[in-house]
Amino acid sequence: LLLHTGTQLLGPYITKIAIDRYIAHHDIHGLDLMVWAYLGVVVLGFFFLFVQTYTTEFTGQRAMHDLRMEVFSHLQRQDMAYFDRNPVGRLMTRTINDVETLNELFSTGVVGLLEDGFTVFGIAAAMLWLDWKLALVCLAAFPLILYLSRFYRRRARDVYRESRLVLARLNAGLQENLAGVATIQAFGQDKKMYRRFRDINLSYRDVLLRGVRYNAVFFPIIEVFSALTIGILLWYGGKQILASTIQAGVIVAFIQYIQRMYQPIRDLAEKYNIMQAAMASSERIFTLLDTTEAIKNPPQPKRAERLRGTVEFKDVWLSYHPGEPVLKSISFRVRAGEKVALVGATGGGKTSIISALCRFYDVDQGAILIDGIDVREWNKQELRRQLGLVLQDVFLFSGDIAANITLGDHRISEARVIEAATRAQITPFIEKLPHGYREEVQERGSTLSQGQRQLLSFARALAFDPRILILDEATSSVDTETEMLIQEALQELLKERTALIIAHRLSTIKNADRILVIHKGEIWEQGSHKELLQQGGLYARLYDLQYSFEERTQMATPSPSSEVI
Repeated sequence: LLLHTGTQLLGPYITKIAIDRYIAHHDIHGLDLMVWAYLGVVVLGFFFLFVQTYTTEFTGQRAMHDLRMEVFSHLQRQDMAYFDRNPVGRLMTRTINDVETLNELFSTGVVGLLEDGFTVFGIAAAMLWLDWKLALVCLAAFPLILYLSRFYRRRARDVYRESRLVLARLNAGLQENLAGVATIQAFGQDKKMYRRFRDINLSYRDVLLRGVRYNAVFFPIIEVFSALTIGILLWYGGKQILASTIQAGVIVAFIQYIQRMYQPIRDLAEKYNIMQAAMASSERIFTLLDTTEAIKNPPQPKRAERLRGTVEFKDVWLSYHPGEPVLKSISFRVRAGEKVALVGATGGGKTSIISALCRFYDVDQGAILIDGIDVREWNKQELRRQLGLVLQDVFLFSGDIAANITLGDHRISEARVIEAATRAQITPFIEKLPHGYREEVQERGSTLSQGQRQLLSFARALAFDPRILILDEATSSVDTETEMLIQEALQELLKERTALIIAHRLSTIKNADRILVIHKGEIWEQGSHKELLQQGGLYARLYDLQYSFEERTQMATPSPSSEVI
């Protein structure tokens, strides 16, 4: 950078020598030397600029690569509550757009700003050295330029901060709309969503146009000052030449210096734009990185030597928002190999029990033990590897069928994948596909039915062979025939395996060893299916309501024979 700046200062000085020392005295040989010297300075300037540009761009790209990985890794370590508070689009803006803005800071911002500063001060020093009186005349407008630059910088800073905020909203809205496009179209909300996106997009455009207006005013003003300075230089310098108090080469050198000085001034404003955008982005990135993990691994994690699968909740309280507990004094014990079902109305706290067991959220008080070890004393990743989780809302990744079963875990062999698919009763479907297990799955499994996606997630859990299996409405979206196949497989697969089963369809958990009735975050009843029916409590009422509803539904559905009649 310093060497390149030096070449910028040498060029006009060589021109001055060529004019005053050789052209004025008709020395052709000396003029030839100056021409070669000028060309040499140009070549050196090219070489130094190449090295500087390549080095800064190379450094910037590597730094951005590391920063993206750091942001992504940090996001992966956050608890579920963090993602409840932060929309996906906002996090994507931080990871992609804001990091890319910082790349401009590394590649052209900081180094370019230093170079422009060195060039301006170097040229000012060279002009003062050549003729301080003439230099003061040329630099007289600088205080006003600095004031205008300060005014411009303040406005640009506000624009860039606001633009980052609006861009995050734009990305969040776009991500939400694309993810929910089926719901939007089904309910005819296309125009409403279009208007909402249009309003945010207009806000983003208007913010950027404010920045454009500031640029459109500031840069022409700098050009005017440059032209006025050269005009004043020619007027004042011309008089000095006529008075024989200054040489013509000095005036030519000053003109070149002024032209080279105002270019960095224009660049300084542009670099400042980059700096402002980068500072606005860095504020958000470092705020994200400074967010500490709410759920951390213990310094010395514990683990069972040989996991049996015993699960125990001891007076567990859990709140998503302070003062609003969703679980209240939950206490129960699941023996190794026992099958326990959790039933109750929607919002009663069944899924919250599962989330606390997986340590997606930390409990407010009480303890959850696996084989006598508090889940807070386990390594999070090791704990979750022992839990096979099959959710109602299945998430499939882009890739093939096999990759969605193994999730890229190379420890799971192809034979194990086929065995898991067979147990999950999904093999007949996979074998009908053109490429079998190598059939590509579209984003979020859009080409598969809901039932097929749930069967695939069931095979995924089986492939990992967990000691504790968690089923959260795992059979809620499959037809009766498929559900019967799953129930047959479950009877075999759940042998000697601890299982927690959440189900709204009470007919699917009749054979559970024990049923816990969860209501308003508390355990109201527990026992076997037969015992709970005999008690005539909440479970019995739920069962009667569901049975009578299903009976009425079946009666309301006409049979083929009645249609014929």
